[in-house]
Amino acid sequence: MVDIHRGVLRLKFKPNTYFRRMEQVKSSPSFKKRSTPVVSLEKGKIPPQATELEEVVLGAMMIDKKGVDDVIDILSSDVFYKEAHQFIFEAIYILFKEGSPVDLLTVSARLKQMQKLDAAGGDFYLIQLTQKVSSSAHIEFHSRIILQKYIQRSLIKISNEIIEESYDETTDVFDLLDTAESKLYEITQGNIKRSSETAQQLVIAAKKKIEEIANREGLSGIPSGFEMVDKLTSGWQPSDLIIIAARPGMGKTALTLSMARNVAVDHNIPVAFFSLEMSSVQLITRLISSETKLSSEKLRTGNLEKHEWEQLNVRVQALEKAPLFIDDTPSLSIFDLRAKARRLASQHGIKLIMIDYLQLMTAGGNKNGGNREQEISTISRNLKALAKELNVPVIALSQLSRAVETRGGSKRPLLSDLRESGAIEQDADIVSFIYRPEYYKIEEWDDDEHSPTDGQAEFIIAKHRNGGLDEIRLKFIGHLGRFENLENFNYMPTELHSSMNDAANDDTLKTANFPSADEAFGSAMNNDLSSGDDEVPF
Repeated sequence: MVDIHRGVLRLKFKPNTYFRRMEQVKSSPSFKKRSTPVVSLEKGKIPPQATELEEVVLGAMMIDKKGVDDVIDILSSDVFYKEAHQFIFEAIYILFKEGSPVDLLTVSARLKQMQKLDAAGGDFYLIQLTQKVSSSAHIEFHSRIILQKYIQRSLIKISNEIIEESYDETTDVFDLLDTAESKLYEITQGNIKRSSETAQQLVIAAKKKIEEIANREGLSGIPSGFEMVDKLTSGWQPSDLIIIAARPGMGKTALTLSMARNVAVDHNIPVAFFSLEMSSVQLITRLISSETKLSSEKLRTGNLEKHEWEQLNVRVQALEKAPLFIDDTPSLSIFDLRAKARRLASQHGIKLIMIDYLQLMTAGGNKNGGNREQEISTISRNLKALAKELNVPVIALSQLSRAVETRGGSKRPLLSDLRESGAIEQDADIVSFIYRPEYYKIEEWDDDEHSPTDGQAEFIIAKHRNGGLDEIRLKFIGHLGRFENLENFNYMPTELHSSMNDAANDDTLKTANFPSADEAFGSAMNNDLSSGDDEVPF
């Protein structure tokens, strides 16, 4: 009860009521504790970003043309965190490609055409961006930071995908490793895959490539060093899978080593050679023999004359400096090959990959219930995928079946002779064969001229997805393990038949047999003059 007496507030209550109220308060249930701890917003995770630098970079690109030139090849619309910034950069990139001026007005007009001006924040936001910066100083450094944040976001995304797939018990661990490394490699190369491209984009890219080829002197691909082969193929083209098949003893390794030498030494183009059959020391010894013109027997025994040692030291210098990388890991799996190839491409800029040979590779993983034919199909399919991924030609050697030996006639290989899998023929862009009739004791070529086969080989292009077919003859130097171009007129006798040569062996050129001066220089005019006439006949 409340009582106000003479301005003083008094509370009146009955004692029993007071204690009853206090007991109710004490007996009231306590608040439940929170099951999850309270986390402050500061401890939360947000994706790596640099939105302030994005604003500075876009503003600088709109006020300074030099800023656009400095970073247009570093950035893409995907690297920006805010969607509005992606639209603005896309408009700037289109204006740059068209050769139009890039400024506040042109970017605004382009965004209006794209119907993305409102999504980009409107004209007021564009004005704010230009006011945030006064020049394009340090724009490249700022762009690198933006790109770094994008790579971090990409790594987070890929890591989450890998974690999710790792919990899937049905996923093959080797496939998972290959996928993980492939995705990480895409980030390092800065070419995150797009879902699709429009026909317009592809046509523009194709036209640009054709123009580059037209303006470029020489071949459009990697030269093999063999003139007729390069003339037919225009060099080994990027993303192509080339199969070179032959029976044992035909010179598969010798041909690919000759090509590797021509590419690395003569053209200074980085080459990766994966040898599953021979050791790296054996391969380099073959190359030294080919380069120095010293037989492998002499190099193995070390029985060299003084001038041969000098020849070895001088001619091997070019080979020492050549960008040739040899890997002799035995029983290499396709997973290991792709990992090594990606690493070499990233570190050394490899432009050509050679594999000796395909049947010695393994598919890797637990392929339960699979046979060797399916394994070879997996390997050839992955080699083609590797060629496309790294955008380099991949040359793989392959064995042929024994059907060639049992066949009568010229024993020239056919596509049906490819061993263990028809998928090799299907996946390859070029299928070629090596044929040496001399190996089968065939002394003459089966042509109209019946020319001798001694020291010659035939490089048969039996399938060419983007060109013609042909049978090209090459020179084979067996004791050096080397292939060379075959000259059209490579046979030149040591002595040309001539009457002058005959005269050297008889008395034709003796002075006694020479005519007299009167006989040599006589004239019918002088015969009319009398012997006693001293007058000059004028």
